[in-house]
Amino acid sequence: MAEARAALTQEETRTIQLFQRSRPSVVYITSLTTRRDAFTLNMLEIPQGEGSGFVWDKRGHVVTNYHVIRGASDVLVTLAGGDGQPAKVVGYDEDKDVAVLQIDLKDMEGQLLPLKLGSSADLEVGQKVFAIGNPFGLDHTLTTGVISGTGREISSGNTGRPIQDVIQTDAAINPGNSGGPLLDSGGAAIGINTAIYSQSGTSSGVGFAIPIDVVKSSVEQIIQYGKVVRPIMGISFAPDQSVEQLGMNGVLVLNARDGGPAAKAGIRGSTRDEYGRLVLGDIIISINGKRIDSASDLYRILDRSSVGDKLDVEVLRADSTEHVTITLEASG
Repeated sequence: MAEARAALTQEETRTIQLFQRSRPSVVYITSLTTRRDAFTLNMLEIPQGEGSGFVWDKRGHVVTNYHVIRGASDVLVTLAGGDGQPAKVVGYDEDKDVAVLQIDLKDMEGQLLPLKLGSSADLEVGQKVFAIGNPFGLDHTLTTGVISGTGREISSGNTGRPIQDVIQTDAAINPGNSGGPLLDSGGAAIGINTAIYSQSGTSSGVGFAIPIDVVKSSVEQIIQYGKVVRPIMGISFAPDQSVEQLGMNGVLVLNARDGGPAAKAGIRGSTRDEYGRLVLGDIIISINGKRIDSASDLYRILDRSSVGDKLDVEVLRADSTEHVTITLEASG
């Protein structure tokens, strides 16, 4: 006769309840791409990738990572216990790796359960977290861990632009979990699981999540405008390594776009003289009194600025420093 199972601890019971409450809000996402059959020449849709996402609101919006649906011709969203249904891509933010989908609300009355949203502003290292997703298209899975670091920086796999204030966790983030939520002990989403760093090549290394406060900003703009509008200076600049090779710190301006904010302020780009020799443009060394040593420093300030803000930009020009005022404009 089998022995009776030991009673669940209070912590186990709370974890089970959190999973059961949150599971209906987490979806499975399949991205499809179109290929031509080599023999019949018919166009076929085949799976390109998979990932997770979660219900954002009762209007049918679903949030996931942009890289989950990047390059897809069609996207299918599968709710808990349901069948895959087509979803429209409302918009995306490549820089922050966030995408918003929308599913048809027909026959969906009462089935959409938006996930409760938390805040990522006051997270503490050691705080317990839970990752829910659909790895490999299997039923929902739950992994647990703690926040092992805050304020991390990773590069967007889509544009290379740094994503700041990323949450680092030791909760196992399995393949297919990308786009799924990272929850706090109250079941509120505090981030989107987005990347894995593992020296062993498995999923047991270091996991990262985009903080929910960053996600909210992107999602709200995408739902309202269909895109994310960011403040820009209107410059292109050299890789950090190039500036380091010159024995300097800062951001070397390669080009200030005609009519752009920087060009209007008098920022000079790099040119070549009559003999083909490179003439260095301005090197941005501080903004609003904050030192700029790299492109990450520049992006950090832009991410915290708004369209219309005036920035006091200090540049190294030849052998002297100058201050110019750049009024930020909206990205196209």
